[in-house]
Amino acid sequence: MIESPEAPSRPTAAESVPVDRSRQGVWSAVGAYLSWGLFPVYWKTLHQIPALELICHRILWSCLTLYILVAIRGMGREIARAIVKPRIVAVYVIASILIGINWLVFVWGVNSGYVIETSLGYFINPLLSVLLGVVFLRENLRRWQWVSVLLAACAVLYLTLVYGSVPKIALTLAFTFGLYGMVKKLAPLGSISGLTIETSLLIVPALTYLFWQAHIGHAAFMHLGSSSVVLLLASGLVTTFPLLLFAAAAQRIPLAQIGVLQYIAPTLQFILGATVFHETFTPAQAGGFVLVWISLALFGIEGAVFHKRKGSSQVVRGNS
Repeated sequence: MIESPEAPSRPTAAESVPVDRSRQGVWSAVGAYLSWGLFPVYWKTLHQIPALELICHRILWSCLTLYILVAIRGMGREIARAIVKPRIVAVYVIASILIGINWLVFVWGVNSGYVIETSLGYFINPLLSVLLGVVFLRENLRRWQWVSVLLAACAVLYLTLVYGSVPKIALTLAFTFGLYGMVKKLAPLGSISGLTIETSLLIVPALTYLFWQAHIGHAAFMHLGSSSVVLLLASGLVTTFPLLLFAAAAQRIPLAQIGVLQYIAPTLQFILGATVFHETFTPAQAGGFVLVWISLALFGIEGAVFHKRKGSSQVVRGNS
C-alpha cells in the first residue's frame, strides 16, 4: 500500500527501538573512549606505586563499587543464577583475564614513559576489532572499508619498522582489548552483572597479592599522602564507569563501529604523550600515525556516504 503525501508513514515502536539502541550505543562508546583517553593523567599521579600493586587496588575498589551498584539495583539474584552455569562463567573468566592483562600493561606503560606507544596499541585495536567482527561475528565490510583496513595495516607495519622492533606494549594492548571487545559482544549478561562477575573472578588473586605485600612491609597504600589514598580509592569508580559504558555500547552497535569510535581514546593519549609528557616523537613516527588517521578518515567518510545514499534510496522507494 502506498502512503499518500498527506499521511506520511511514522515509524512504529518496534522500528524505533533499534534506532534508539544504536544512538545509545554510540554515545556510550564516545563517553568510554573520552574517559580512557584521559586515563594517563590519572595514573601518572600514582606513578610512585608499582604497576602490579596499583592494578590490584584498581580491581579491589572496582569490585566494591560494583557490589554497591548491584545491591542498589537489586541484581543479586541475576548474578547468583548466572554463576552456577559453567558456560556463562567461562565467558567471564576469559573476559577477566583479558581485561586484567590489559590494565596491567597499560598502567605500566603509562608510568614507564610509553604513553605514545600505548596510544599506538589503541590505534591498532580498531583494525583488530574490525577483523574480529568480520571473521567471527560475520559482520560485513564494503569495498572502501576494506581499503581503510588495509591502509591501517600498512601504517602499523611501517611503525613497527620505524621503531626498529616489535612494539610489544602496543600489540599486547591491541590484542587483549580487541579480544575483550569480542567476548563482551557475545556476553549473555548486562553490563553491570557481567563486570561484577569479571572483577569478582580477579578479586582473590588481587587481595592475595595486596596482603602479601603488606605482610612483607612493601605495601605502598599506608605510606602515601592523603591525595594519593583518595585517588586509589576513587580508582574503582574511575575504572568502572567507562567499562560500563563500553559494555553497553558493545551490546548495542556493531563491533566495526566500536572499532572506529575507539580512535577517540588513542588520539587523546597521543596528544598527552607528545605535548604534556614530552615523550620522544620523531618525524618518521609521525608519518605512520598520519597513515592511521587517513585510514580512519576514509572509513568515516565511506560510512557517511553509504548511509546518505541508503537514506536517499529509501526515500525514492517510499515515494514511488
